[in-house]
Amino acid sequence: MEKHEGLRLFKERAEAVQTSVFEVTGLQQAFLHAIEVTKSRGGSTIAAPALGPEEHSQLAELCRKADITLLAENLREHIGKIQTGLTLGDWGVAETATLVLDSTSEDVRIATSLSETHVAVLPRSRIKSDIMELESELTESMKSAAPRYISFISGASRTADIERVLTIGVHGPQELHLLILDDQLTGEES
Repeated sequence: MEKHEGLRLFKERAEAVQTSVFEVTGLQQAFLHAIEVTKSRGGSTIAAPALGPEEHSQLAELCRKADITLLAENLREHIGKIQTGLTLGDWGVAETATLVLDSTSEDVRIATSLSETHVAVLPRSRIKSDIMELESELTESMKSAAPRYISFISGASRTADIERVLTIGVHGPQELHLLILDDQLTGEES
C-alpha cells in the first residue's frame, strides 16, 4: 500500500471511531496542539511521559508560557488531575485506525488511560496497512526477557455495556487526537 493511500485509509477509519486526525510538520506544532486542546477544555495539566530530554525541555518551555503544568513522571500522584496525556506512538494500523504504543511504563499507561484527552504523535512512516505488517516488530518486542505491555488504541474510550447505550469516556479518555508527523520531510523514516 502506498504511503498516501495508507494515510487516507487511516484518516477515513479514524473518523469512524471518533478520532480527530491532524497532520503536523514537527513536534513543536504537536506540542502547541496539545496545549491548545488542554486550554480549550479548561485544563491546566499535560502528562507527557517518555519524552527525550530535548523534547521535554521544549515542551516544558511552551507549557510554562501557556501557564500549563507539565507532568512527566510519578503520574500516580496526579491521578484525577490530568487533563491531557501526550504520547509518542510506535506504530499505526490503517485498516483499523489503531495506535500501537509501548505502554510498559506505568506513567505511559496512566497518561493514556486516565487523562480526559489523549493526544498522540505518530510518524507517518510508521503507519502500516494492516496488523500483519507489524508481525515482525511485535514478535521482536516480545522476545525481551522483561515483561512488555503493548497498547492497541482505536478511538476514544467507549462502552455500550450499560443498557446497550454507547457511552464515551467511561474507561479512559473522552477524546483521542492523533497527530500524524510528516517525517518524510526530514527523511527520518523508521
